[in-house]
Amino acid sequence: MPDFQLGTTDIVVVVLFVGAVLAVALWVGRRQEGTESYFLAGRTMVWPVVGFSLFATQFGGTQYLGLAGAGFETGISVWNFEWVATLVLLVFALLILPFYLQSKITTVPEFLERRYDRRARYAFSGFTVVTAMLLDSAGAMFAGSLVLSLLFPEVPLGVHIAIIALLGGGYVLVGGLKAVMVTDTIQGAVLLAAGAAIFVTVFAQFDFDWSVLPELAPEDGFTVAPPPDDDFLPWPGVFTGAIWLSFYVWVTNHMVVQRVLAAKNIDHGRWGALFAGALQLPLLIFLIFPGILGRGVYEPDEVPDSDLVWPALVFDFMPVGVRGIVVAALIFALMSTLDSVLNGAASLVVNDFVKTRGREFTERQLLMIGRLLVGLFMLVAALWAPVITTFSGIVAYFQSFLGYVTMPLVVVLLGGIFWRRASTAAGVWTLAVVPFGLVAFFAGEVFGLFDLQFLYATGIMFLLSVVVFVVVTLATEAPAKEKVEAITWSRATWLKESEDLKGTPWYGNYRVLALILGAVTLCAVVPFI
Repeated sequence: MPDFQLGTTDIVVVVLFVGAVLAVALWVGRRQEGTESYFLAGRTMVWPVVGFSLFATQFGGTQYLGLAGAGFETGISVWNFEWVATLVLLVFALLILPFYLQSKITTVPEFLERRYDRRARYAFSGFTVVTAMLLDSAGAMFAGSLVLSLLFPEVPLGVHIAIIALLGGGYVLVGGLKAVMVTDTIQGAVLLAAGAAIFVTVFAQFDFDWSVLPELAPEDGFTVAPPPDDDFLPWPGVFTGAIWLSFYVWVTNHMVVQRVLAAKNIDHGRWGALFAGALQLPLLIFLIFPGILGRGVYEPDEVPDSDLVWPALVFDFMPVGVRGIVVAALIFALMSTLDSVLNGAASLVVNDFVKTRGREFTERQLLMIGRLLVGLFMLVAALWAPVITTFSGIVAYFQSFLGYVTMPLVVVLLGGIFWRRASTAAGVWTLAVVPFGLVAFFAGEVFGLFDLQFLYATGIMFLLSVVVFVVVTLATEAPAKEKVEAITWSRATWLKESEDLKGTPWYGNYRVLALILGAVTLCAVVPFI
């Protein structure tokens, strides 16, 4: 493994790059006139920015390092999460996104209030804020500080956490969502380019021989369909868990959906979602394959942590100066989850709790409250981040935690959109399954009272939530037609959109683009089954 030391030139490049990106972020977000401007970028974002921001929000620096590490340790099965995300984003763009944008909602929980009632909105919003602060933001700070510790080991961990908090929270505090989405776009483009450069450079060491990849991969690691008893990602788990977790991430998680709500119109929202889906596919080549190639560069006993493989390749194969740009972009990627969570959590509190109170607030007052909340959440996350070190394996638990507790949210949202009969009581009672999932998570994953792969557990929780949702719906009164007609999908909706698309050229027809992307995805997956 290389010595993770930045030279003088690299440090200068890092400082200049970070300074330039921060300057751009502060400039584009310099004027905030109200909460819609601060939390939704004034609904003015165009599709490339929406797509890159969607990609970067969910794909922060920890996942960036984690994909290469998984490639090194287990092979390509981790790619299942990425190509499944592409297909889920197709469903989102085609069938769900219009209801979000046409109803002009400001948060995903607000949509639940319109479909069910205010109890569903409060429960969904409160859950999202708590998990965002205790897991997402604190985890992002901690992971970012660990990367900085590699580069600057003499600096205490607490100082690194403070730097990540100030860098990530500072421009959010001032510039709002527009600043976040612009920085996401810059770092997303740079990291994709860096991934491509690393792959080409390292692959050249093996004379661009594709047969090397399956030879270097771990045993049974060059397939997206590992056996059903695989500990990491069994192939049935793609259907029992990965799909539904992707629906949570891309369809119900406000921190991600907020980017689509900022689109200037439905077309830009759809194209942005499709673009984000397309960006998932090259990750097999740009990140997972370099992790596999790393097995031919480093001996297994030379790698103390598989997540260090990608940074090691950067320091070993990237020239001075370029290395500094990649490191700077990686730092911003580590902050992308943090800035998204800070702005998204403040948005939920302001729109779902403050605005719904009886008291009237001016836009200036709401903007001030939003900024105060960003600052407060930044402080809370910074104080909580070091506590994560006392919880063994908390990062590894994160995916399984989501699998256990988020399935009721997925069922309530999807059921509310695609089943007009779904009742208000069903929405509320299904959300009550969340505490049961939390108990099951601690029993199985923390205390080890039972041994069940978390993707299978996700499927069980999804099935349980569906049963509760259906039983309560059939046992209670159906909602009024006028309440749900405009916010639920129907065949008439599809036919009307078909009529609107007549005469649209193929390259502007989102259905044709979605069909092409879906076909490309399946063609890319089949060779690895």
